[in-house]
Amino acid sequence: MAANKQLLHLVIGGELNDLEGTVFRNPAEIDFVGAYSNYADAKEAWKSAAQRTVDNAHMRYFVIHAHRLIDPNGANICDED
Repeated sequence: MAANKQLLHLVIGGELNDLEGTVFRNPAEIDFVGAYSNYADAKEAWKSAAQRTVDNAHMRYFVIHAHRLIDPNGANICDED
């Protein structure tokens, strides 16, 4: 990966209908935590948000690899290591 390659990640969360699924109870109330230019920063934000809501079993946060949506041809690029 080139040093200047930005790999955009989004962190969002909200209450789910079902603990086994990924359908949000109210999409209008999704918590947009932020956009991050690398996975490490996104993971840290995800962890922090998830820990703040640990008492709500239906609350889940996700890291979305937006760079894969923006550039599907570069989808094999990964910065999770």
